[in-house]
Order: sequence, then structure tokens, then C-alpha cells
Amino acid sequence: MAEAKKTTTEEKKDDDFRYIIRMVNTDIDGEKPTVVGLQSIKGVGKRVAEIIVRKAGVDRMQKIGSLDEAKVHEMTELISTYADYAPNWVINRQSDYETGEDQHITGTDLDIVLKDDINRLKMIRCYRGVRHDTGHKVRGQRTRSNGRKGLTLGVSKVKQPAPAKKEA
Repeated sequence: MAEAKKTTTEEKKDDDFRYIIRMVNTDIDGEKPTVVGLQSIKGVGKRVAEIIVRKAGVDRMQKIGSLDEAKVHEMTELISTYADYAPNWVINRQSDYETGEDQHITGTDLDIVLKDDINRLKMIRCYRGVRHDTGHKVRGQRTRSNGRKGLTLGVSKVKQPAPAKKEA
């Protein structure tokens, strides 16, 4: 009797539980807690995910696959309008180069904007652009002993030729 009751509750859970959630052009694993699941969206970190979950009124440890469609849609809207209600210092694109507006970019747009910024730096031949172009460190790190690529580098001894044997 208990087994029959258990199977019906499992079937009911499977009916409204979604194993993959689609938000902001990203597939999210439905088994993850809400905060962790939101962090799989590019441009949404731990702090942003916590703010969005709190603003949506969702339990942070609830599995994201058990949320209904209305809550998922509401959280998607909160992510896309994050720059409107978040403080300026939390936004990932403050005073955009082209528009001058504060934006919070997510998803594949983040990759595109980053490539455009690096390309602009390369084209104007500024120091950071030249460093990107040549593949060196950009942010002032030391390069003498760190960040080496390719074959093993290090001190190599020059072999001395063997002394010639004298013939008697």
C-alpha cells in the first residue's frame, strides 16, 4: 500500500518538474538549487543571483526545475532589467563606450562585447591593445619567470667539450 502511494507522488513530481530550464538563451539543469542554477548564466554571478532570487521571492534552495512557468518568466525579466534596479557598482558594464549608459550584459552578448572592446583597443594601438595583440600579459604582471608557454623553459647549461686525450 505504501509503495503504491509513493509511486503516484513520484509520478506527480515528474509531471510538473522540468529537468532543463531555458533562461536568457541558456540551458539550466533543473536539479540545481535556484541560486546555483542562475549562476550558470554567463554574466550572473553569486551576488547577482542572490539579488534576483530575493527580488522574485523564491526560496534560494528550492530546485529550479520545480518553479512554475510564471516564476521563471519573472526571473528572466529581472535578469534582463537588472541594471534598472541594481546599484551602479554591481553592474558589469558601467558607462558603455558607445552609448554612455549603464548596462548589465548577459549571455552571448557578453562575449561579443568583450571581443569588440579588445578589437577596438588593438585598432587604436594603445598599450593594452598591443599587449593583447602580441599575446603578452595585459595587467602589469611580471613576465620574467611566470606565464611561460611552449616547451619547458629554464636555465640550460652549455656543455663543455670533453678535453682531448693526448697520444703518447
